Amino acid sequence: MYRSGAGMAWNVFRFCTALRGLGSIMILMVLGVVGVTYYAVVLTNFGPALFVGGLDTLISFVVLILFHCLVVRRKETLSKSKSLVMLLWCYFAVVFTDPGTVPPNWKPAVDEERGEVDPLNGVELSNLQSDTSNQRFRYCRKCSQPKPPRCHHCSVCGRCVLKMDHHCVWVVNCVGASNYKYFLLFLFYTLLETTIVTISLLPHFKTFFTDEEIPGTPGTLATTFLTFAAVLNLAFSLSVLGFLVLHMSLVASNTTTIEAYEKKTASKWHYDLGRRKNFEQVFGMDKGYWFIPAYSEEDIRRMPVLQGLEYPTTPDFNAQEF
Repeated sequence: MYRSGAGMAWNVFRFCTALRGLGSIMILMVLGVVGVTYYAVVLTNFGPALFVGGLDTLISFVVLILFHCLVVRRKETLSKSKSLVMLLWCYFAVVFTDPGTVPPNWKPAVDEERGEVDPLNGVELSNLQSDTSNQRFRYCRKCSQPKPPRCHHCSVCGRCVLKMDHHCVWVVNCVGASNYKYFLLFLFYTLLETTIVTISLLPHFKTFFTDEEIPGTPGTLATTFLTFAAVLNLAFSLSVLGFLVLHMSLVASNTTTIEAYEKKTASKWHYDLGRRKNFEQVFGMDKGYWFIPAYSEEDIRRMPVLQGLEYPTTPDFNAQEF
């Protein structure tokens, strides 16, 4: 891959190590935000309104259905998890799924330099450490092992990650080949939930700034709390929207965040196979699995790219450009 010395002199990804100490606190923060939102929408506001009658009951019913509709029941997952809220399912799928580990004793299967199909032997692999001019084979000096294509070393996790995108402190894990789809779905369902909550709580936001209520009364405290929940979800909605748009643009070009940073001066990208195929390399070919954090057995069998070790490239490209 192409690297410019000036561009890599200041590596912004190293600053992720400063966030190592946050650890599982970030998971508690996410659960806290979800808990505050659920309490504000269901328990405090629209839940009690179901028993009021009239138009208020109808509106509350619609909002609660929308709020809880992100629940999936699939034949393949009923035995394990019954029904799950999609946002939390995707979130914990990112947290607990290994992003992709280099198999023990892995080495390139093909000697592309000499055009041979025999695997490189141990002596040839050891020579890669000192051969910095070899652009076809990559070696991690920290892990003391060869690196598969698109693999990068994470200074936070202390290991190489297959198709590493970034280390995310919100999930206390790396985002890589095996959980990138789950991460994108988490962003997508978070955007849906926060948008629904923001819209449903807007009347309380208006009430907070227009109605004259006696400070300290239960009505004022409830309005203040619901306004806080609306502002909190609005902030999350806007930030997640920008992040999701960024990552979907990366998916469209078959690029990770790290690769986009490293190849900014390259004229073309040899992993870009077209938007459709690029999308399928992340979400699979089975449309029934596009919106859940899982892959069909058929996709796993027929798409080696999902394992994070093999990636097709466009024909007739000059590898030295990267």
